[in-house]
Order: sequence, then C-alpha cells, then structure tokens
Amino acid sequence: MSEKSFEQVYADYKAAGEQQTLQESAGAKKVLSPDSDKEQIVAVRKNDDGDLIAFRTNKGRELDYVTALQEAKAGQLAHVDVFHKYGRDILRSEPDGIKENNLDQLPIF
Repeated sequence: MSEKSFEQVYADYKAAGEQQTLQESAGAKKVLSPDSDKEQIVAVRKNDDGDLIAFRTNKGRELDYVTALQEAKAGQLAHVDVFHKYGRDILRSEPDGIKENNLDQLPIF
C-alpha cells in the first residue's frame, strides 16, 4: 500500500467534499429554504489591508461591517455566520465547501 502525506490525504478529502457539494447542488430540486426570503451578500468592499469593511446585498443595500454583523446575528442575512474570535465577533460565509461564494471571493463594489 502506498503511503500518502497528511497534506495529500486532507487535500483529497477536501476535494471529494467539494465535488459532493457540487453534485448535490446540481441534482437537488429547487426547494425553498428558510433563507430564501432573506437578503444575501453579493459584493464586498475591502480596505487597503484587504479586510472586509462593507457589504452590498442582493436588494442593493450597502451595509457597514457592524450593521452586517447585527443583521446576521438577528438572522436577517442568508448564508452567513457570526463567530467570536480575537475578542470580537467576525462575519463569515457559511462553510459549504465552495470557495467561489466565500465573502472574500465575492465581487468588489
């Protein structure tokens, strides 16, 4: 049996998860989820350091970071999570294995 490095095993695992997610998305019937009526973040603004500082929703609203955090905590924004790290709350995309929809990968406005 050939031995793979820890990195290769993890990379294979992660790639398989991404492929599974894409297959599930392609094969799934369009079912309205609880998030279907919530606004979604579709674009971001970054500062000179590359930090996310503002967000644009699919309804055209532009939210500063603190407002987006508050709305996410209140359950008003779809497909984002708030977690506590570095002594503060941080906004991030729901982990789904698809890099293209991560907040950091969204278009800039």
